[in-house]
Amino acid sequence: MPITETDLIRFLTSVHPYDSLELATLHDLAPKFQVLPVTSGDSIYELGAELAGLYLVHHGEVEVFDDNDMAISILGPRNSFGERGLTRGGRAATSARASMATVLLLLPRADFDALMQAEPAVKRFFDRRRPETPIQNGLTTTRAESFMAAPPVTCSPGLTCQGAAQLMRHHHISCVCISDGDRLLGILTTRDLTEKLLAEGLPFSTPVSQIMTKDPRSLPPSAIGSDVLHAMMEHHIGHIPVVQNHQLVGIITQTDLTRFQAVSSAELVSSIASAMSAEDMARVTAEIPRLLVQLVAGGNRHEVVTRLITDIADTVTRRLLTLAERRLGPAPVPYLWLACGSQGRQEQTGVSDQDNCLILSDEATNAHDGYFSALAEFVCDGLNTCGYVYCPGDMMATNSRWRQPLRIWRDYFGGWITKPGPEAQMLASVMFDLRPIGGDVSLFEGLQAQVLAAACANSIFVAHMTSNALKHTPPLGLLRGFATIRSGEHRNTLDMKHNGVVPVTDLGRIYALQAKIPAVNTRARLEAGAAAGAISPSGARDLLDAYDLIAQTRLEHQADLVRKGQAPDNYMAPSDLSDFERSHLRDAFVVVKTMQSAMGHGKGMLG
Repeated sequence: MPITETDLIRFLTSVHPYDSLELATLHDLAPKFQVLPVTSGDSIYELGAELAGLYLVHHGEVEVFDDNDMAISILGPRNSFGERGLTRGGRAATSARASMATVLLLLPRADFDALMQAEPAVKRFFDRRRPETPIQNGLTTTRAESFMAAPPVTCSPGLTCQGAAQLMRHHHISCVCISDGDRLLGILTTRDLTEKLLAEGLPFSTPVSQIMTKDPRSLPPSAIGSDVLHAMMEHHIGHIPVVQNHQLVGIITQTDLTRFQAVSSAELVSSIASAMSAEDMARVTAEIPRLLVQLVAGGNRHEVVTRLITDIADTVTRRLLTLAERRLGPAPVPYLWLACGSQGRQEQTGVSDQDNCLILSDEATNAHDGYFSALAEFVCDGLNTCGYVYCPGDMMATNSRWRQPLRIWRDYFGGWITKPGPEAQMLASVMFDLRPIGGDVSLFEGLQAQVLAAACANSIFVAHMTSNALKHTPPLGLLRGFATIRSGEHRNTLDMKHNGVVPVTDLGRIYALQAKIPAVNTRARLEAGAAAGAISPSGARDLLDAYDLIAQTRLEHQADLVRKGQAPDNYMAPSDLSDFERSHLRDAFVVVKTMQSAMGHGKGMLG
């Protein structure tokens, strides 16, 4: 049955991003689509071919393959493909074949380019390249939902004023919202109690409904900080309820505004640097979740957020080392404290354990181990107090295995490289992310250069490391969806750490080994790998874009949990995302899988 223009418009209104277009625009756009019937097994385009335009599956099924002819995705109705090639120069980055009788809609390239120029929503959907300039941070441009208190404390209209005062005292707040279910009826503040109750000599048993401010001025969660500030100044109020779809979802006070502006990584670092105990530092690090929310809400890129959060962990570590030396006395021989894992890569988020080790000068003897054992215990215990929990794998300086003289560390790396068994691969993966934190940096500089040279020269070791790196795979379901966790506490969620950022982190580490790149930060490794030729320029661009989206989505998930009063974690339900977000995230995972496939079929792969 032929597809009429009316049918096509109806179909487009059910597909992102066309559903955001004006009806008149759709009427102009629909005739530009070409209807292409394809039989099962037919090639739609081959890798590197000049693309005719953007393809959209009307009905049927299309299989997409990488440059090693490995299936990376199966697309069904309403899925688009070919956009990555169109936004990267016009040539196909994959190949595509129909896996059953299929009808495609083709928007010719010229019409696609014109639509991208004319419609910002379409451009945002299909061109996900990293913006060149960061978004400016600040309260005035941050959405109200990022700094409102949620859920707000509420009471019924029949509660006595004394009861309301006791409620405010218990929660240490200056107002309470009066509601009927989720519907906001009014607001009662401490000022109302003094000026309307005490000043008028009313009894404490007076219902709050008699003195509350009825139908108070409110704002939606999408309001920005400047809306809140202007409303407060114009109407001389200090409390604004946040209402969405007639339901009370939060409250903003002047204290919330002050607190939001007061939190900065620099202030936290300053407070930690002068702290006299781990307990003092813990009160400061307790502000990290709120800092995370502020940084994400301000539009900061993920690598900026994680760098600032990691700087705090570095400062805590150095301060604990200083306090340890004050307690234990000066170190008997030079030493260097190093971090590995996410702290080593400067990629800490709102969820981090500790991974660390000590390199001692070769002057160290068994007699010195008592000192360094006590130092390690002091620092690791302090980190745990500050929220950086003990490493479940005991990868810490308190473990004597990871508190050794430099000569032993040389032997460690030499053994891992020459005999790359399963444990060696795991340990090397962790230890190749080492970064000095405090002490004599010269103990690491020569070791790092020597290890990188030896690793790069040993193709068998690189092959084993590559094989190990490919064990972490993106959570892609072959049939268009995501492969979520199947059972347990986190059932039906995506692990945005182990199946999200870790696959890219592993790829970056291999590129660094192949090209002797000293950087440990994942994004820096990918950029340096492209510059050194370890990864193609187009592959690097795609992988960087994919990594940015995955890492940013993970941070936004954590920030959203904090805003809801929950502890941040790495487990995100796909249902929490819009169709738009799910589509982009899946595309990002496809890019990662494609790059893993390319690495698996390239040099260094085990035969």
